[in-house]
Amino acid sequence: MPEEPEIDTERLHAAIDEELEKNGNRFLKQIALTTAVLAVCASIASLQAGSTVNEALVLKTESTRLQAEASDQWAYYQAKGLKAAIKEAAGSSWAANGKDQPPEYASDIRRYEGEQKEIQAKARELERERDQKDEEAAMLLARHHGFAAAVALFQVSIALGAVAALTRNRIVWYGSLAVGLAGVVALLAKMLD
Repeated sequence: MPEEPEIDTERLHAAIDEELEKNGNRFLKQIALTTAVLAVCASIASLQAGSTVNEALVLKTESTRLQAEASDQWAYYQAKGLKAAIKEAAGSSWAANGKDQPPEYASDIRRYEGEQKEIQAKARELERERDQKDEEAAMLLARHHGFAAAVALFQVSIALGAVAALTRNRIVWYGSLAVGLAGVVALLAKMLD
């Protein structure tokens, strides 16, 4: 009967288990490190998303205020037009009776028309400012959507990292890194935009 090899299998199993534990801990440390970096990136993207949406809301509010002011100016413009029309109608009734209209009627009509031109210019300027604020807000909202997409990619990446740590599956971790890299690209694209 051949002799058994003189290898202490218990010590071999212990050495293999120890090596597996070392490699497993190293892998978990790599996952933890990359997850921490991804969490920092997610925080930056989240702050940028919040900042841009807040700026957009401020601009939208300002735009609404400007629209209200422009509407007030147009109402004032119409009021001056009505006053001029009333003066013209009153002047016509004087003429219908064969009398000359009072001289202040013509000067009032000219004054109202001049005031209307000033009011119209102010209303149009307010509308230009409103449109500018709306455009700025739209650009900021577009940037916000890019930052929000980056946040979502980072969250998916972090979740995949957690799954990789639980299952100790390197392929899942590589997927986490790939999604995280896509998040970094999205973040940088909007920051440089």
